[in-house]
Amino acid sequence: MDLDFELRPPQAPAGPLLAVEDLHVEFRTRDGVVNAVNGVSWEVHAGETFALLGESGSGKSVSAQAVMGILDTPPAYVTRGAVKFAGEDVLAMPEQRRRRLRGQRIAMVFQDALTALNPTFTVGWQIAEMLRIHRGSTRSEARRRAVELLDRVHIPAAADRLSDYPHEFSGGMRQRVMIAMALALDPAVLIADEPTTALDVTVQAQILELLADLQAEQQMALVLITHDLGVVAEVADRIAVMYAGRIVETAPAARLFRQPAHPYTEGLLASVPRVSSQGGPLEPIGGAPPNLARIPPGCAFHPRCGYRRPVCRAEEPPLYRVGPDRGSACHFYQEVLDDRG
Repeated sequence: MDLDFELRPPQAPAGPLLAVEDLHVEFRTRDGVVNAVNGVSWEVHAGETFALLGESGSGKSVSAQAVMGILDTPPAYVTRGAVKFAGEDVLAMPEQRRRRLRGQRIAMVFQDALTALNPTFTVGWQIAEMLRIHRGSTRSEARRRAVELLDRVHIPAAADRLSDYPHEFSGGMRQRVMIAMALALDPAVLIADEPTTALDVTVQAQILELLADLQAEQQMALVLITHDLGVVAEVADRIAVMYAGRIVETAPAARLFRQPAHPYTEGLLASVPRVSSQGGPLEPIGGAPPNLARIPPGCAFHPRCGYRRPVCRAEEPPLYRVGPDRGSACHFYQEVLDDRG
C-alpha cells in the first residue's frame, strides 16, 4: 500500500470529502463507562462549511478528536463506526499511514491555542518543524514558508515574529498562529474546534473572516465545532445539533434558524439575547444536560422538554427525515415545526 498517497493532490471525490458514519466513542473509567459519542453520522464536501453545534459536553470535540485519531486510549475507545476521507476508512488504516494523513490532508485548529502551542519553542520553529518532517524542507525553505504562512494569516511583521514564543502573542494572534500551522501542509479538510472561544467580539469577527477567506481561496472543507449560535449563523452552510452524544437535528443553516425541528434547537435559539427584548428575561432551557454515564432511557432530552409524552421516555427516536437535507430526532417534530411556522 502506497504510504505517500497524501503527498499527491487527491482526486475530487464524487461524494463527500469527509464522512463520519455511525461513530461510537466511550470512556472507560473507574466510575463506569461514559458514552460520549453515540452513533454520530455527518459529512462535509469540498468548499463547504459544516458546523457541529451544542452545549459543552455534548460530544462535539470528542467526535472531532476521534476523526483525527488523537484520543488517548485508554480511557477512550472508538467502539464502532467509520471515518472516511475521500472514500477510504481512516479508522481501518495502519497507524503509520493514518499519521501521515493527519496534518497533511486533515488538519485541526484547537480550542486553546496557548496550551496547544509548545511554550518552550518559538512559533517559527514549530511551523518549520512540520515542513521539515512532512515535506523534507531545508531549514531555509521551511523558514521562508513559515514567514509566508504567518503573513497569510495577517500577522504583522511576520519575519520578525518568527523568533517570538507563544506567550508573546495576544490571544487572537495565537489563534492565527494555530491556523497558520494547520494550513502549513495545505490540508483538504480543516477542523476548527471552538476557534473563537475567549476572544473579544472584534477579534472573533476577524478570525471568522480569515477562515472564510482561506476556505474560499483553497476550496477546503471546513468543520466548525462551536456552542456559539452567532458564529454558526455567520459562516455555516449546514448544521448538525448534538445533544448527549447524538445528533438530534440536521439542516441547512438558514432553515434551521428560521424554523427548528427539534425542541432542543428551539430552546437554544430562544435562549439567545436579542436587541428587541432588551431588559426582558432570558428563556434558558430548564434543567441540565444528562450525565453521559447515565443517559436517560428513550429520548435523552425528554427530562427538559416541553413536548414530552410517555413514548419519549420509552423509545429513543431515530433521526426522522423531515424535508430536503433535514433530519430531526424527535417523535413530535411536526409540532415543533408548526409552533415555529
